[in-house]
Amino acid sequence: MIISPGRNFIFVHIPKTGGSSMALALEERAHKDDILIGDTPKAKRRKGRLDTLRPKGRLWKHSTLADIDGIVSSEVLAQMFIFTLVRNPWDRMVSYYHWLRDQHFEHAAVSLAKSKSFEGFVRDAQTAATFQAAPYASYVTDATGQERATTFVRLEALEADLAPVWDHLGFRVAVPHVNRSARPKDYRMAYTDETADIVARICAVDIARFGYHFSA
Repeated sequence: MIISPGRNFIFVHIPKTGGSSMALALEERAHKDDILIGDTPKAKRRKGRLDTLRPKGRLWKHSTLADIDGIVSSEVLAQMFIFTLVRNPWDRMVSYYHWLRDQHFEHAAVSLAKSKSFEGFVRDAQTAATFQAAPYASYVTDATGQERATTFVRLEALEADLAPVWDHLGFRVAVPHVNRSARPKDYRMAYTDETADIVARICAVDIARFGYHFSA
């Protein structure tokens, strides 16, 4: 997450949507008073500044707008340019699974991915609960329950969807591709008809809102 009072924007980082690449690009032009929350180089160097903040929720790179209540009020949020990246849920699921299998920290999702095939991971009730509990809009909904996103940027339409972001910032930055996972290049090859249908069900809200299809 990046909170920029000087440029009047907040970037919300939804997991496995290309957010690490975006955060890395944006922090190159960060103001001195920008709040950088995450594991990018400049965010790590500024990590000590977070100790003085008193958010209502967890302060980490995937914080939601509700989490930062106490740092930025709902009244201020209403005046800010707020954006986030979203991604085809079928593609995101494949990326998430293979990323988890490469991790070494203790977490239920890591253990699940390491112990199951992709099919087993998708079929597991824990996976369904995780995705259904946090549709994309939940990350940009504030503590009052108000959705505050100015724009959603689809990873598959990055150039077109970033236009309002560049207009607000007044400049463009190159967005690198970082945090890659070892996974099939074509996500569709990972699925059976059954597992594709499961993702369609558990991610139905995001699929309907952003017009995603299994084929694209």
